[in-house]
Amino acid sequence: MVSKSLKRSPTKSIKDPGSHRPRPRPRRLHRKKSPGKTTSSSIVSTINKTIFSCKRRLSKLFSKLARISTPNSRYKDYKILKTGSKYHDLECEKDTTCRALFFNERLPPLISPDKRTVFLDLDETLVHSKADPPPQKFDFVVRPEIEGEKMNFYVLKRPGVDAFLEALGTKYEVVVFTAGLKEYAKLVLDRIDPKGVISHRLYRDSCKQVDGKFVKDLSEMGRDLKRVVIVDDNPNCYIYQPENAIPVKPFLDDLGDLELREVGFFL
Repeated sequence: MVSKSLKRSPTKSIKDPGSHRPRPRPRRLHRKKSPGKTTSSSIVSTINKTIFSCKRRLSKLFSKLARISTPNSRYKDYKILKTGSKYHDLECEKDTTCRALFFNERLPPLISPDKRTVFLDLDETLVHSKADPPPQKFDFVVRPEIEGEKMNFYVLKRPGVDAFLEALGTKYEVVVFTAGLKEYAKLVLDRIDPKGVISHRLYRDSCKQVDGKFVKDLSEMGRDLKRVVIVDDNPNCYIYQPENAIPVKPFLDDLGDLELREVGFFL
């Protein structure tokens, strides 16, 4: 009986209690980054960030310190900061050698067709100006606002400039053509021409930029070139019409300078 009951009863296998536990998954082996590669990539990233930051700071610095008056040979390839003159509002197609700024309209017609036209440069021809700190010699100060920032410029008039302008105004159409910014040059011209002898004023945005130099193209002024002269200390400014130029020595601070008197006698 016992043997039969044992046969009918289901058999139970006795196993190790731990045999039902799931086998632990093998740990994934993560490759460790090479310390050399990590260090070099972080160094390159830091250098790139530093270079980018320096470029931004230099760009801001040069935009503030770029000469507001007429640039000279020491300052090349400065960008034109702003435009907006009534004579200029568009920029021609950019070229690797020349970026020309052109007029929407020429100068107004001559009031008296018998008058000839004299174009006068401003900086180092009629006046000399210097930014802070103040020089020993200056006649007045102008404070133009450039990109929201006030700047001080100390202006020294060239000897004889008042008499020179007054004498020219009786015989000629007088046009000041400067490569300086309008914000700066307008304030200077208001001080040296209280009687309104100057008929028209042209600023940097009326120039052509050729290889980083500002050129004054007289052929676009609406005047007969046979009846036009330009008085300028910078030969780069009149490279298109050198035969129309009366060159003068640059003026800095020589109070014994007689250049304007000589030019006045010649004219």
